[in-house]
Amino acid sequence: MILTDHEILQNMEKGLIKVEPFNRDSLGSNSYDVHLGSTLAVYKDSVLDAKKHNLIESFQIPEEGYVLTPDNFYLGVTMEYTETLAHVPFLEGKSSVGRLGIDIHATAGKGDVGFCNHWTLEISVKKPVRVYNGMPIGQLIYFETKGEVITPYNKKSSAKYNQVQPIPMESMMWKNSF
Repeated sequence: MILTDHEILQNMEKGLIKVEPFNRDSLGSNSYDVHLGSTLAVYKDSVLDAKKHNLIESFQIPEEGYVLTPDNFYLGVTMEYTETLAHVPFLEGKSSVGRLGIDIHATAGKGDVGFCNHWTLEISVKKPVRVYNGMPIGQLIYFETKGEVITPYNKKSSAKYNQVQPIPMESMMWKNSF
């Protein structure tokens, strides 16, 4: 089941959900709106290798915004730091963002119980579009779990995205054995 606004607030009071900064106006009926942070990144290499550490180049979104183009793939980050200690968070794009032709994730819309960080966004666009620091970009939806979680994400020794930083994180696929 998806948590309602009332349930999200109750779980925040219990310390099971955290959103910083929190803005009551961003709380929807059954979701919480998150905003684009100030940093975007692009990969340095034109061909990415799943077994290699592919480096990124980060840059700040200027005050006048930044035009994303369909010929590139961008990593962004949410302004908000979140903690979800007892629920499964899903990040979906806002419909207004989708109607601008912006996809905010290629595959990684689901977080794990215990995810405590800013969300890295996997951004692609259908046509050139100007984006701005702080614009609404997505919404978090919280699902209840069934059963005990043995090892939350923030306690996993194999977790690759536990380093808390308000900047986009590149793929850590290269840390896997295959």
